[in-house]
Amino acid sequence: MTIVPTGSPAATTAPSERGVGPLLRAWRERRRVSQLELALRADSSARHISFIETGRSRPSEEMVLRLAEHLDVPVRDRNALLLAAGYAPHYPETPLDSPALDSLRQGMERLIQCYEPYPALVVDSVYDVVAANRGLLMFLDGVPEFLLEPPLNAMRLTLHPEGLAPRIRNLPEWRGHLLAQMEREIALHRSARLRALYEEVAAYPVPVREPGGEPPEPVPYFALPLQIEHEGRTLSFVSSISTFNTPMDVTVAELAIETLLPADPATVKYLQSLLP
Repeated sequence: MTIVPTGSPAATTAPSERGVGPLLRAWRERRRVSQLELALRADSSARHISFIETGRSRPSEEMVLRLAEHLDVPVRDRNALLLAAGYAPHYPETPLDSPALDSLRQGMERLIQCYEPYPALVVDSVYDVVAANRGLLMFLDGVPEFLLEPPLNAMRLTLHPEGLAPRIRNLPEWRGHLLAQMEREIALHRSARLRALYEEVAAYPVPVREPGGEPPEPVPYFALPLQIEHEGRTLSFVSSISTFNTPMDVTVAELAIETLLPADPATVKYLQSLLP
């Protein structure tokens, strides 16, 4: 298991000059929920929701948290709503290397080690890699040093024309999947850092496959596979992403554990042959 420093501090949450009302209205509209529906969910009234959104009524701290819960607002943005309403943040943002998160780190280490020899990694909200197992590290041979310097970024590593992109046999499909995934995250979190990363990796040129290097014949899979070349073989994986349920810390809420599971018997056989 390798812990990779991100090299940058966690983003801070600043209060909005617009007040909490317009922010709550924006989240409600983003979720396509009417004032009446939100009021019913939060045990309130449509009139009270309207007053909050227009600034005629100041919601209590409990009401802000209740509305954020029913609108499925990310934890970081719940703190922003509280600040905009004049309250202190409710959720801490603990550095991942803090002793307070020792048990979390150890649990993640054990989890991704258990997946070996299958690749597994842990990323933060902008896909910076905070941990990876040996199953993933074996794919980094030959990758230029500038792509491996902290903070190692999973999207940049995968899509850069000098990274893993030339080795991915179904790059157009996999690239489209990753970009669509980032677009959904941007729509949910409205992160400026994630938007900047998206614009960077979306602008990378797509490597042209050498003559005679046609992609493999289509094979039916139960999910879109990542088909990647490794030491003369084509290995196929399907990706699974896990997050923490009901997180009470911003750092924990923004972590995701991604595992790459073999998508065919040949990949299983090869990876198991690597076990000591």
